[in-house]
Amino acid sequence: MALSVNTNAGAMIALQNLNKTNSELGMVQNRINTGLEVSSAKDNGGIYAIAQRMRSQVAGYGAVSNSLDLAISVTDVGLAAGEAISDLLVEMKEKALAAADASLDSASRTALNEDFKALRDQITTITSNAEFNGTNLINGSVTSISALANADGSNTITVSDANLTLGGGIVTVAATASFASAGDASTMVTTIETSLDNLNASLAKLGTASKSLEVHKTFTSKLSDSLEKGIGNLVDADLAKESARLQSLQVKQQLGVQALSIANQAPQTILSFFG
Repeated sequence: MALSVNTNAGAMIALQNLNKTNSELGMVQNRINTGLEVSSAKDNGGIYAIAQRMRSQVAGYGAVSNSLDLAISVTDVGLAAGEAISDLLVEMKEKALAAADASLDSASRTALNEDFKALRDQITTITSNAEFNGTNLINGSVTSISALANADGSNTITVSDANLTLGGGIVTVAATASFASAGDASTMVTTIETSLDNLNASLAKLGTASKSLEVHKTFTSKLSDSLEKGIGNLVDADLAKESARLQSLQVKQQLGVQALSIANQAPQTILSFFG
């Protein structure tokens, strides 16, 4: 190689290698800082695009989970209210059955009737207040509620309402129901038994709907976890590997600096030719 004070080819090569080492060192340091092997599109455009699409799906399933939680809460409130109404109907049947005794005196039947009406009115109170986030599934104000089922919102899970108001079809006991005689009380017992049968069937449907929502929420959570794991497999850096590579590049950087220093000193040997 010719010696020249104008052109130092050795220094150029040493500088190119040092710049390459510094570039690789910057990449490794970025991976260690972020924990990601692919943190931007310039690292790997294809993998970055796939990871971003999967991240979008994970975010979507977060919204699905929130929607399912809301639907579960609304359904469970309605279910709890329905169970309370069932208990009240059982008590009302007990009162009416006692009043159906023909040997009972008028004063006792009147007292039983007052208890019966108090229980009846509690049903109205329960159906009016069994709401969550402004939604009441048992007072006839809605026909159904829906929850998101997938990340793009194209599928939903629907829960039908159950109108448990007095005289609403399921609970056939009228809002003004009472009894003044043993015959009236006996008829009321039959009406309450019908209401209980209807109510139990409705509660079974609500219970099944709530369970279905919970099962789908569990599935959604597992699916989201699987997607996050997949994202990690695509973009996460192997920090043990990157740590070893960092130390290697740091040594290589130091050697590169020394090589450049030696190359820069080469032109000085020309002075010996003129001593």
